[in-house]
Amino acid sequence: MRRPVFALAIACGIAATVAMKDAYTLIVEAIDNGIYKPGNRLVESELADRFGVSRTPVREALQRLETQSMVKRDGRSLIVATLDHNQLAELYTVRTELEALAARLAARHATPEELRVLQSMVDEDLCHMGDAEALARANRRFHHQIHLASHNRYLVQQLDIVHRNMALMARSSLAVEGRPKVALAEHQAIVDGLKSGDGAAAEAALRAHISKAFETRLREDARREP
Repeated sequence: MRRPVFALAIACGIAATVAMKDAYTLIVEAIDNGIYKPGNRLVESELADRFGVSRTPVREALQRLETQSMVKRDGRSLIVATLDHNQLAELYTVRTELEALAARLAARHATPEELRVLQSMVDEDLCHMGDAEALARANRRFHHQIHLASHNRYLVQQLDIVHRNMALMARSSLAVEGRPKVALAEHQAIVDGLKSGDGAAAEAALRAHISKAFETRLREDARREP
């Protein structure tokens, strides 16, 4: 029995949407994991070969990333975007307010299981001291767990966008000497606030943590200025 033409069209459209989503996700994850760093060229054919997809979904994914300012044009090429000073400050401002809200909500709504997971994350980070890349990955997971513990899907969606743009920073503040030990203590203070159910304390600890991370990054950028 032949399938109706419109059914084939719908099926093809769904397949194309899935392929585009996969290509988009794969590219975003590659940027987030540092495979493609700020300033690196993104070549359509190379991305298609790397991820085993056709060039069409890659092209559509790159167009979507360009509208989100995660990639930009450099002549005829597309490169991973780099945040300037103003963009960095704006991103940290938004991140601070949204994560502060997440901490406040998580203090109210986090389950005992979620709190135990957060505590275990802090404990396990002790094993990553000296490995900046592992700490950066663990840091992203820790913050994402707080987002989830807020139990607010719309807030989580917005924070996903913010943290996606955090990948456009050249290096993690956790690569700075002395920062990992301080950051770990800051994470513990956040978890202590959450476990006590004290939204104000959890929010204050999280604000202090992000502020210190931003300050560390600014100091490093100032040292590299010509």
